[in-house]
Amino acid sequence: MTDAAPPAEGQPQQGDQGQAQQGQPAGPGFRILAQYVRDFSFENPRAPESLRIDGKPAIDLGVEMAAQGRPDGLFELDLKLSIKATHENQPVFHVELVYGGLFQLANVQEQDIEPLLLIECPRYLFPFAREIISGATADGGFYPPFQLDPVDFAAIYIARQQQIAQQPVETGQA
Repeated sequence: MTDAAPPAEGQPQQGDQGQAQQGQPAGPGFRILAQYVRDFSFENPRAPESLRIDGKPAIDLGVEMAAQGRPDGLFELDLKLSIKATHENQPVFHVELVYGGLFQLANVQEQDIEPLLLIECPRYLFPFAREIISGATADGGFYPPFQLDPVDFAAIYIARQQQIAQQPVETGQA
């Protein structure tokens, strides 16, 4: 899903027309200009034995997000999901996906950019990444396919901010 180019400045955008016509400034928001698979790996090292396990495997889930601004004023977000499934200390499958998005922000205050990029933007990318992982496990022979539970990106962001706040401040020597 892509828009070939960002809209020209001063041009009303879809959804902004009602407010722009009334002379009120548009509220903060963002547009998803593109989304894509940056990196993907699926491993089923013990197939076909891994397809015949009794019970549910233990799941180790990793979620990482990295956002950065671009010289053209747009923002990139990479959502990295890593899922390792094991059963009785034996690997069942391992999936790693880096799913990216290109975003255009509008009328967003500077202090709100980071939370928007690390909470709301991954919230929109997540269902597409979840579908890719589900499809990969189904194609890998697992039935039912693995369905990743929803992720609370706000809780991840808050926990990371608290972790940063608790780190000791390093002082330099003159």
